[in-house]
Amino acid sequence: MTRAFLVVMDSVGIGGAPDAGAFFNDGTPDTGADTLGHIHDVCAAGQAEEGRSGPLHLPVLAGLGLYHAADLASGAGRAAMPPAQASGRWGAATETSIGKDTPSGHWELAGLPVPWDWHYFPKAEPAFPDDLVRRVCDLAGSDGILGNCHGSGTVMIDRFGKEHVRTGRPICYTSADSVFQIAAHEEHFGLDRLYKLCEDLAPMLHAMKVGRVIARPFVGEPGRYTRTTNRHDYAILPPGPVLTNWVQDAGRRVHAIGKIGDIFSMTGIDTVAKGADAALMDHLFEAVDSRSDGSLTFANFVEFDSLYGHRRDVSGYARHLEWFDACLGRLLPKLRKGDLLIITADHGNDPTWIGTDHTRERVPVLVHGAGQGSLGQIGFADVAASIAAHLNVPAQGPGRSFL
Repeated sequence: MTRAFLVVMDSVGIGGAPDAGAFFNDGTPDTGADTLGHIHDVCAAGQAEEGRSGPLHLPVLAGLGLYHAADLASGAGRAAMPPAQASGRWGAATETSIGKDTPSGHWELAGLPVPWDWHYFPKAEPAFPDDLVRRVCDLAGSDGILGNCHGSGTVMIDRFGKEHVRTGRPICYTSADSVFQIAAHEEHFGLDRLYKLCEDLAPMLHAMKVGRVIARPFVGEPGRYTRTTNRHDYAILPPGPVLTNWVQDAGRRVHAIGKIGDIFSMTGIDTVAKGADAALMDHLFEAVDSRSDGSLTFANFVEFDSLYGHRRDVSGYARHLEWFDACLGRLLPKLRKGDLLIITADHGNDPTWIGTDHTRERVPVLVHGAGQGSLGQIGFADVAASIAAHLNVPAQGPGRSFL
């Protein structure tokens, strides 16, 4: 019996989404957004030199077919870059769900396109309806909230952190995603109190079809506030079985690394390992060394998105890609004969693009352990169907196996 590893490089899109013009950043359509391609071009021009230097260096991912997949996505001619012949299988996946957010991408990769339109809060101040604000205040025991707007999390805590500590009012904000985020100081407000506030508030938001309530704890003093790794997402439950359920229902073990447990509300998941991406990579190595036959390990590396994409930090994004590639070079030889590794993404977040939101893009699908050659244009849901076929478990949903 073999194992499967599904690894999501959060936000590493490759351009070419046919419906990109229907999605926007600050009023500008996402047409032409290309996370990987634009990072590559900026690096090649010598304009991403903070903490790294020169052209983008991704020999392992390129060897699996990353640039070939990028060429499939947008026809940009990147497959002409070395290596000429990839050692893995590669494809460009197109999403059907009407969203460019984390749950939409992950659910569809797990075989379940989102069957509804998400609720998004208007880009206005105040952003939230009065009844929602009252509910937050009642649950938090506060006389008001701070923020009540769209914003970046780091900006929110810098702007409102001092007043939050003084008044006890939670900092509430949203983004272009279907999210309601609450930032609070771990020591002054309390981490457990923040978690309970988000947990108790989540049913109201989920009934509105808001995808996630996110606890965003931070620590420190004015001018030196920093977010911690104790983030917790309270996501709406998938409305039907997904890949993790298929595998677990077949009597196999499912291991989540990163925020996978949060994204799927722990449905079909046996164990969870969390932390910063460096720690998550250690957990992935441990999973390769120790997980049982027939198991699925599902990992998300979020810092591409959270630390570099949203902050439009091209150098940082490039550094993280090169770090991931180097780790992957050490990981591949550890895989057992018969193991399947699929590396993909959930959406784009082009750090060269206008605004600070995700970008609608196709994503790469890179396969190690299933031969060589092109998969062509495929769907997100085909990833789940293929893993199910590899593990010999019954699949549901619209996906078709490419194995």
